[in-house]
Amino acid sequence: MERINTLLHTRYPFIQGGMANIATGRFAAASSNAGGLGLIASGGLDAETIRKEVRKCRSLTDNPFGLNLMLMNPDADNIARMAIEEKIPVITTGAGNPGKYMADWKAAGILVVPVVASATLARRLVAEGADAVVAEGTESGGHVGDITTMALVPQVADAVDVPVIAAGGIADGRGVAAAYALGAAGVQLGTVLLASEECPIHEHYKQAVLKAKDRSTVVTGRSSGAPVRVLKNQMTKAYLKEEAAGADLIALEKFTLGSLRRAVRDGDVKNGSLMAGQIAGLVHEIRPLADIFESLDRESRDVIARLQTLV
Repeated sequence: MERINTLLHTRYPFIQGGMANIATGRFAAASSNAGGLGLIASGGLDAETIRKEVRKCRSLTDNPFGLNLMLMNPDADNIARMAIEEKIPVITTGAGNPGKYMADWKAAGILVVPVVASATLARRLVAEGADAVVAEGTESGGHVGDITTMALVPQVADAVDVPVIAAGGIADGRGVAAAYALGAAGVQLGTVLLASEECPIHEHYKQAVLKAKDRSTVVTGRSSGAPVRVLKNQMTKAYLKEEAAGADLIALEKFTLGSLRRAVRDGDVKNGSLMAGQIAGLVHEIRPLADIFESLDRESRDVIARLQTLV
């Protein structure tokens, strides 16, 4: 099995997740310089704002980087064209089907790597031209599906003939080695990178991740069809109470509107949306990105070597 770093031209088979309001051009450049593939998150930004982040990233790294396009973004069409104009080498997508952009992106030489939460969607997108897929399990932070990484990755790997990148619940070398065993060619990382020195989130947010335990996250928004995994706090308690009482999406938005920004920029750990995965309980210290990537790679090799002695 060929690792995904061969396709991406990176040192390590690791992709930095496209975390909205967090994955800036500067952070993406830092991730690429550390040996992974840095991603700039589109979130709800418009094309010209993202273009500035792309150019900032390019000014800070000579290594490959990519763009994560949330397809529900109102400016998605313009962002898709901007990606071609700016010659972005890799695009990952989420929250939809990028099929209508696929031919133009492929013609421009862009690698297209959709994030999928089912084998059915993976099969469909590969048929439309996807070069690889990210199989993201429900353990991940932020918007989630309902299938675990352990169950999803091998089924996606069996369903498609392109590289599969595992995401959700990976924060150390054991998780990386497990992803390879399940059929993945690399991993996408999010929660563990929140605790990097280069991550631009507020220090209070980082400390909340470090304090997290195995049961410190909760999923809000299941009733509205928009489930999001975050760390438990006062906001999630109030949200879940209202959700259980049958509140509609408009009523629930009063809790979440601007909540991610409050967490990321203001460090509001009580009322902000602290997106993080279930693996946060394994994140214990703030380290440089280069150290995180190197240790993940080294530890995974050690795990694989140890397992070979047991067989």
